[in-house]
Amino acid sequence: MLKNYLKVALKVLGRRRFFTFISLFGISITLLVLMVATAILDHALAPHAPETRGARTLGVYHLAMQGPEVIESVEPGYGFLDRYVRPMAALPGVERVALVTTAEAVSSYPEGRKVESQLRRADGEFWQILDFHFLEGGPFTAEDERNANFVAVISESTRARFFGGRPALGRTIEADGQRFRVVGVVPDVPVLRFTTTADLWVPISTAKSSNYKEKWMGEFHALILARSPADFPAIKADFQARLREAERHLPDPRTFKTLRASADTMFEAAAHRFTPGDSTLVDAGRVRAALFLLMLLFMLLPALNLVNINLSRILDRSSEIGVRKAFGASSRILVGQFVVENVVLTLIGAVLSLVLSALVLRGVNASGLIQYAHLELNYRIFLYGLAIALFFGVLSGVYPAWRMSKLHPVQALRGRQV
Repeated sequence: MLKNYLKVALKVLGRRRFFTFISLFGISITLLVLMVATAILDHALAPHAPETRGARTLGVYHLAMQGPEVIESVEPGYGFLDRYVRPMAALPGVERVALVTTAEAVSSYPEGRKVESQLRRADGEFWQILDFHFLEGGPFTAEDERNANFVAVISESTRARFFGGRPALGRTIEADGQRFRVVGVVPDVPVLRFTTTADLWVPISTAKSSNYKEKWMGEFHALILARSPADFPAIKADFQARLREAERHLPDPRTFKTLRASADTMFEAAAHRFTPGDSTLVDAGRVRAALFLLMLLFMLLPALNLVNINLSRILDRSSEIGVRKAFGASSRILVGQFVVENVVLTLIGAVLSLVLSALVLRGVNASGLIQYAHLELNYRIFLYGLAIALFFGVLSGVYPAWRMSKLHPVQALRGRQV
């Protein structure tokens, strides 16, 4: 029976090409957009090298000082993090705390050529929290940071730009008017990894000025590696207690009265950008639910269009239904035929979307549109999307087919619709 259903379904889809094209277009484009969007989100937030310990990592990425008349809200500064966050490494649930700057653009002039690079300054703990794979050498150490040694870890692309891809270990590289000895080379980090992406990493203490040591605001963030995600609540509570302590020592107490900040997972940090109000009250669960709801709504519109198209397609076949009923076809057989047709249509659209998604992602990777990106298909999301498409595909076929199957053969042959 199923074999006959499939044969008829393929013949019908080939005969009614306009309906088939519109349906396939809606299914494949919807799944294509969903796959590309989730590939980008996955590349930014899911555990990938060097951020493989994201499930155990909290970050302090944002600090707001608020007063009666003014609010200053930027990245935290070294002075605040060094005094109130770095000591959290002594907590029972914390393994390490690292401080690192945001990436800054610097210029170099090897052999008279201008090369633009992104530079980060980090401490020795940074390399213990992150999981970098070294192509050459290794990381700089806490001792390098204490002694302000002019050493650098560079990316694979930086090695190619400065040294033509030849071994770089022990060679000298100039950046922003400073000269560093290369101690390590790592694979390129995608620009979507805003915590770690850079072309060069050097010790914080090599900064041209030591003024950063006193600043409470700007250019830094902290990474806190917990022993287990179960320690997150205690770590977050301790951080809020330290924040209240910091409010008693504000650098400008006449202008600012309160501090707002939070220790967040990477997903929570991203959620803050879309959550109004106090950043410490963000509900990551609600943001996940909202994203899931948006995905459903995104798929609902083409699904409703598919319902309408299938309804028109089935009603247009009333004469065929009348002939089959006149020869004894039952309602169950007719409904089953239309359901199989919709399932086959959906599966063909899914295969097309999978092929198109792979081609689009490969094109994005090759284009350099997202620097150093290696976007990949998320098959779990694809299966979720396919399940939703199948659900609406079956639903769009069952009801109109059932309605038409209840018609008397004479009425169906006359093209009557109920």
